[in-house]
Amino acid sequence: MTTPTALDLLVLAQQQAPQDVGKSGPFGLLLLVLLLVASALLVRSMTGHLKRLPRSFDADDREPRVVVPDSPAGLEEEREPGQEVLDTLRRAPLAIEAPRRDEADRG
Repeated sequence: MTTPTALDLLVLAQQQAPQDVGKSGPFGLLLLVLLLVASALLVRSMTGHLKRLPRSFDADDREPRVVVPDSPAGLEEEREPGQEVLDTLRRAPLAIEAPRRDEADRG
């Protein structure tokens, strides 16, 4: 008996392999197209999210700068006359109810 050589093994392997080995067919094409579409949608979504990010995450850029005055007089706001009444009216509800009449007022 002789030992099979590499050439004999290749010939035997080619004879046993079916003809469809190495061909993807329509299912492989469909899978490839679906993966490409999913990748395109992911890239589009990622660019949208990246556009919403701030340019810098430094604390100095995010917080507004607070100016502290040198004297306590600078802490008080100068208000015009009637400004307190206007602020109170702005915070009040928009619907104003009419005065209610009691039973004693009707009679």
